[in-house]
Amino acid sequence: MAFFSKNIAIDLGTANVVIYIQGQGIVLREPSIAAVTDDEYKDVVAVGNKARMMLDRTLAGIKALYPLREGIITDFLVTEEMLSKFLVKALKRRLTIGSSTSVVMCVPCSITEHERKAVERAAKNCGAREAFIADQPMAAAIGAGLPINSPIGSMIVDIGGGTTEIAVITMSSIAVSRSLRIGGIRMDRDIIYYMKKKYNVLLSDRMAEEVKIEIGTAVNFDEVSSMQVRGRDLSSNMPVSFEITSREICYALKDTIDTIVLEIRAVLENLTPEISEDILQHGITLTGGGALLRGMAQRIYIDTQIPVKVTDTPLDCVALGAGIIAEQLNELKKSRRR
Repeated sequence: MAFFSKNIAIDLGTANVVIYIQGQGIVLREPSIAAVTDDEYKDVVAVGNKARMMLDRTLAGIKALYPLREGIITDFLVTEEMLSKFLVKALKRRLTIGSSTSVVMCVPCSITEHERKAVERAAKNCGAREAFIADQPMAAAIGAGLPINSPIGSMIVDIGGGTTEIAVITMSSIAVSRSLRIGGIRMDRDIIYYMKKKYNVLLSDRMAEEVKIEIGTAVNFDEVSSMQVRGRDLSSNMPVSFEITSREICYALKDTIDTIVLEIRAVLENLTPEISEDILQHGITLTGGGALLRGMAQRIYIDTQIPVKVTDTPLDCVALGAGIIAEQLNELKKSRRR
């Protein structure tokens, strides 16, 4: 039973689920994908990496889907089953109802109270005794090592798969924040739309993501890279392969990146002079998968003239921050009872 007294932190993202166990650190990182039966029951047959292999494949009676969209649960039953299977994999056994385990769950700032309750309910239905909800930008700031408890303002921009969280934190509180329901998955769709419009070629989600990772860029650098893409010609319905350049992908991503940068500027414009001075001195911290897009930090700097630093582990900051909360959860609960 002692094993189950360990608290758990979960970054339940649109693109990936990351699980942190108290005393062990991050133990699981897999895509937020479930393969389900193609009928009214939608029985979950695989999750994560196994389900990803089924994405865009034609399998009789099976379809792969994302049960979370833009940071919120869109299919509660599938999300619950997916989370339960991930917990079994992380813990090596099922978390039973009535266990002493507490779970810290991260959510975007913009979600409604009803959506928060759905996340909490999903955790409890998987066997957690208590579910604590943490705001995603706060968890990202903690995971990035920002001094959230000090009176100095710290600015975090977390570009995830389904959402982008922008926040300024001071004295353990979020002073100003913006939450956008766009992120890495929207960028993938931008690439798919561009290829369809310009070349009349349909790319798979997997191919679009690969293009984004390999040659995606937020800034039109002098050095141009290229890669071969594979898709289906919509005129002939035949498979095709051809070369595209990083400049094309920069153009494809422009609108989404412009939107993110404009929201960053909107947050900066709503700061007090004192906090503005802090941000100018200490800069903006960039986390999330979008932080890995080539030129993203430079693009933000060009538009704001504020230094931007990418954390060492941008993909893990939210989970690590939630993990730190989970590590301290028992002490926090004791201090509240005093």
